[in-house]
Amino acid sequence: MSLKTVICVLWTACVGQTAGSQHAPNIIIMLMDDMGWGDLGVFGEPSKETPNLDLMAAQGMLFPNFYTANPLCSPSRAALLTGRLPVRNGFYTTNAHARNAYTPQEIVGGISQDEILLPELLKKKDYVSKIIGKWHLGHRTQYLPLKHGFDEWFGAPNCHFGPYNNSVRPNIPIYNNSEMTGRYYEEFEINVKTGESNLTQIYLKEGLDFISQQAMAQRPFFLYWAPDSTHAPVYASERFLGKSRRGRYGDAVMELDDSIGQILAHLVSLGIHNNTLVFFTSDNGAAVMSGPHQSGSNGPFLCGKETTFEGGMREPAIAWWPGRIPAGTVSYQLGSVMDLFSTSLSVAGVLPPDDRVIDGLDLSPALFNNSLLDRPIFYYRGNQMMAVRIGQYKAHYWTWSNSWEEFNTGINFCPGQEVLGVTTHTQEEHTMQPLIFHLGQDPGERYPISVLIFARVSSINPNPCRLGSVCTSVGLLLVCLDYLCFALLDIVCRASTHACPRITLCLACDVPVCHCMNLACFVTSPFNKASHISRLVRPVTSSNKSMEFLWNLDLTFM
Repeated sequence: MSLKTVICVLWTACVGQTAGSQHAPNIIIMLMDDMGWGDLGVFGEPSKETPNLDLMAAQGMLFPNFYTANPLCSPSRAALLTGRLPVRNGFYTTNAHARNAYTPQEIVGGISQDEILLPELLKKKDYVSKIIGKWHLGHRTQYLPLKHGFDEWFGAPNCHFGPYNNSVRPNIPIYNNSEMTGRYYEEFEINVKTGESNLTQIYLKEGLDFISQQAMAQRPFFLYWAPDSTHAPVYASERFLGKSRRGRYGDAVMELDDSIGQILAHLVSLGIHNNTLVFFTSDNGAAVMSGPHQSGSNGPFLCGKETTFEGGMREPAIAWWPGRIPAGTVSYQLGSVMDLFSTSLSVAGVLPPDDRVIDGLDLSPALFNNSLLDRPIFYYRGNQMMAVRIGQYKAHYWTWSNSWEEFNTGINFCPGQEVLGVTTHTQEEHTMQPLIFHLGQDPGERYPISVLIFARVSSINPNPCRLGSVCTSVGLLLVCLDYLCFALLDIVCRASTHACPRITLCLACDVPVCHCMNLACFVTSPFNKASHISRLVRPVTSSNKSMEFLWNLDLTFM
């Protein structure tokens, strides 16, 4: 055995002994860029070119029902680091209805100084935090990572669009902490023609070095590893170019998979894997509008990035923590990138801020006990809540893919997947009769559930909606739309925290309900579920007359 080997073994053993005594666990969040749910072999990608991620899932927990908070880069990342919906943390726009917001280099704004980001809170437990890769929450000095809790940074404030060749619009800079070390396409080359770039290897080395440094110093760390090679224009290093059967995008995925395998192996070699939570996911769905050579797969789901169909919002997700998370498990928990905020604070032993609404849930029960938490998923596009999911059911209140103007120029958010009346090119409102899908039976959102309503006008009972214990026991969504009270899903109005213009008590079950049509004011109902509901509600009108509704639908709550 060589002296070098002996030193390496002794050093690893030493680190392993001391690392195990750390009070707070290390946290690594791996956030991919525009990677789709269907890009992983474990989710059925037929090329099976992600062996390390597939192994990560086999050693950890797979989340097939994990979502972003917005189907675009900037608001999704803001939601992850604040634990709050973009309509709360400021990453939305009101200059046009249902328009997503992000921070290209022409925009002078960024993350609000009033928001408290995850690394700021982790400082309470002496965490050392580093971001590697894409930031995308503002490029001016006051918005950069070191001003918002991160101790170290290697990466860029924006995506690697370009190349640009003039002073009016220069190439995107890359920073090492607060110092600019070069620019994309210049010091950090990306060959658009061949797709070759060494950036992922640079980001990998930065990550491995940071982990080693903190392990040696016996300090808990938070690593936010956010490479962007799967964002168009996609790139990969020379060793991976031409290796994938999926083309250049597949080359980028293979390199990321290899890098993740190296990071996990490094944790094991340092003996700190049993004290490190690693979570892998993506910021939004695959950007299918970029074409098959520049984008990935969203599996069976409809459309992609920038839409609130499943392809734009549902993400691949894997949690890994040997010795804590049961290996080879699948959690059907509805999860969100915002939950990574709350979960990270929980495992670190840090309380969340109590002066604001936190939308993320602590997923510890799901991670460690494979328990299921009852919660909705909200699908926002810009300032508009487009849809909501409860259990297996998803209700669309608005539908929109992209505008006719964009579509007619060849930009298609749903290539080969157009569904009549669903993937609309104008913003269509369905608030009075939502489009409902059972995502277990119809993950592609192609077949809205047919709800036939039979009405009979009656003037016998002035208050026919008072169903008392019957309505209370089913625990469905109780919403008054004007004078119509109907039941749909398992939510009630959060009247205490949302300024609804018209609040009243539902005559069916005496709970606050909302007239404002902003479903962001709803929270999970405390009532018990019923497994089969066919006769749902009798609506109330302003007069002494009523209509009795029977839905010829048997809803099964999973």
